[in-house]
Amino acid sequence: MIGKTISHYKILEKLGQGGMGVVYKAEDTKLKRAVALKFLPPELTRDREAKERFIQEAQAACALDHPDICTIHEIDETEDGRLFIAMAFYQGDTLKQKIERGPLRVEEAVDIAFRIARGLGRAHEAGIVHRDIKPGNIMITERGDVKIVDFGLAKLAGQAKLTKTGSTLGTAAYMSPEQARSEEVDHRTDIWSLGVVLYEMLTGQLPFKGEHEAALLYSIVHEKPQALSELRPDVSAPLSSLISKVLQKDRALRYQTTSDLVIDLKKLTVPGIQLPRQEKSIAVLPFENLSPDPDQEYFSDGLTEEVISDLSNVRALRVISRSSAMTFKGTKKKVPEIARELDVQYVLEGSVRKAGNSLRITAQLIDAASDAHLWAEKYSGTLDDVFDVQEKVSRSIVAALKLKLTPEESQKIAERPIDNVAAYQCYLKANAEIWRFNEGSLGSALAHLQKGLDILGDNALLYSAKAFVYWQYVNIGVGQEEYIAKAEEHAQKALALDPESPQAHFIIGIINMWVYGNVREYIRELKIALAVNPNYVHALILLAGLSTMSVGKPAAAIPFVQRVRQIDPLDSWNYWLQGRLFFYDGQYKLAVEQFRQCHQLDPDNLIVRFFYAMTLAHTKELDEAFSIIDHSAQAAPDNVVTKFGLLLKYGLLKDREKAFREMTPDFERTCRRDHQWSYLVAVPLALIDARKESLDWLENAVERGFINYPELERNVYLDNIRGEERFKKLMERVKHEWEHFEV
Repeated sequence: MIGKTISHYKILEKLGQGGMGVVYKAEDTKLKRAVALKFLPPELTRDREAKERFIQEAQAACALDHPDICTIHEIDETEDGRLFIAMAFYQGDTLKQKIERGPLRVEEAVDIAFRIARGLGRAHEAGIVHRDIKPGNIMITERGDVKIVDFGLAKLAGQAKLTKTGSTLGTAAYMSPEQARSEEVDHRTDIWSLGVVLYEMLTGQLPFKGEHEAALLYSIVHEKPQALSELRPDVSAPLSSLISKVLQKDRALRYQTTSDLVIDLKKLTVPGIQLPRQEKSIAVLPFENLSPDPDQEYFSDGLTEEVISDLSNVRALRVISRSSAMTFKGTKKKVPEIARELDVQYVLEGSVRKAGNSLRITAQLIDAASDAHLWAEKYSGTLDDVFDVQEKVSRSIVAALKLKLTPEESQKIAERPIDNVAAYQCYLKANAEIWRFNEGSLGSALAHLQKGLDILGDNALLYSAKAFVYWQYVNIGVGQEEYIAKAEEHAQKALALDPESPQAHFIIGIINMWVYGNVREYIRELKIALAVNPNYVHALILLAGLSTMSVGKPAAAIPFVQRVRQIDPLDSWNYWLQGRLFFYDGQYKLAVEQFRQCHQLDPDNLIVRFFYAMTLAHTKELDEAFSIIDHSAQAAPDNVVTKFGLLLKYGLLKDREKAFREMTPDFERTCRRDHQWSYLVAVPLALIDARKESLDWLENAVERGFINYPELERNVYLDNIRGEERFKKLMERVKHEWEHFEV
């Protein structure tokens, strides 16, 4: 066969031989690519049932489109009647060869099992059962990808058997008890076989043994495997429990769906968002405004935020952030219910009455478990007393919870960044406007902050707040270059007055990334901000996003995601961050569920809509993806994020004309500044085969800090440019930088 040409495939070398066929490496002379050809042995071609089974293998496998399943190109027949399948050729070893070199690391074994389960899940969704999962049917490519091969024993669920009654299929050591008993099987037989494979990866030996096939089958049906802990002490209890469940002889007691198994394996693959328990935790609920003037709402909300800020300086206390606390503004929920939702032990509630210069504040600290008041106090006085009241409330809570303050924490609580009441009210009014995130409100915020500066003179907090406002203008697409310069100018003014200003460091970090493309300075500045304020949610979110999308280090995002979930448990960002973790690890189905939840909580958020639509596209749910994109186009047609969605849609539809129509000069100028945005432009351009333009944008993305090597390797939307020499050279650079980069 070597050297022969079959159809348009030139046979190059023999790769292997098994009971169901011989496999050769060949060259596809039409498309100039390496393929694997599997031939049914001549003696089996004469067996009508064997031939029919082989055809069904190809038909079943061709219907599957998944990164963990071997790609099938076509099924054909030679002139002398021999059937063959043309499959993707992968450089690498079988899992069998890998195990023969010794047991795998726990993390590696779990990751491989996760990928096998994910691929099987796709087959099971299509009604296909593999029935021959074993290490010899799993390829591990040189890039570390996992590919399930040889669906030769797969059959569509519910169809008649193609084998003789009573015969057994598959390799005996990996058979499920129902297979060993020659019973009808379903997808749970694959789950069992995967359990055997995982056990073998971890221990280097099979869980069930026998000197001959009958003895082996008896062991599978009746005997228990040796405990994992005896063979591999470093296997965790959750992993041991998972394997025990997978290897339940009664299939009704096993995992009932592969998707459930995938979820549990995922928890072991990427560190889960386990929230470390802290001794003390508190939620400061929005102070109720009892003032006769409803316009004084800004004052009660501001007081709430200042107490949260004070308490956040106490490292031994977990304090729920403003956004989650504000969720309960105006609600009538009971304290125990609120505490359960926020997972806190204590709740502070209170009220504010402000009339002219007079002020009355009440506050009470409640133990959520017993609903008992630990401390309560009333404060009456004038506006001039407000700073003393804030400090007294914070120190009273610390005393009631029996927390010991360090000298630094005590100093932080005593600090008064604005010590003038009139200027302080300007700051509170501005803060209320900033959170509305629209151009009119940002204008009002600037006016209030400037008034505060006019009253007080130079002030770090007011300057950093102005810098943040100017950056919000940039975020909503107003006055890009002008407001970037103003944001940097005011952040530098703040740092000159207070070198530790977390908000100023945050703004400087963003500008370093999105204006100058300096990723390392971006990380450094955000970490400085977090060193001063570990609860700075915006910095935590950006570092998590950088780790997942920009630099392809999902594990590095985990501490930031954990912290966000600890202090801001009710915010939609939790689903957003988890969705990004899954998406940039290639777990698109899991990502869809997270983005769906985020979209339900924040349906008008354009960036959430875009990522939800993009993830749906990766799971082939194009109708829903396009519907979300079109909805954004109607609501905000000129928004940058909307254009990302439209570019993706036109790329998937191969509509070059409409795609290039979206590439306006303003859009291009905005996107070229940002490495993530440049990548989001490069991808749809690759889909429409605009190779030069796509590579231009991809090179710009890399120049500005995009080094997510796994994403570039995995993303099938880039396949049109993979053969380009520019792409190959770029990948060499990205791989080197990715391997040597730490967040």
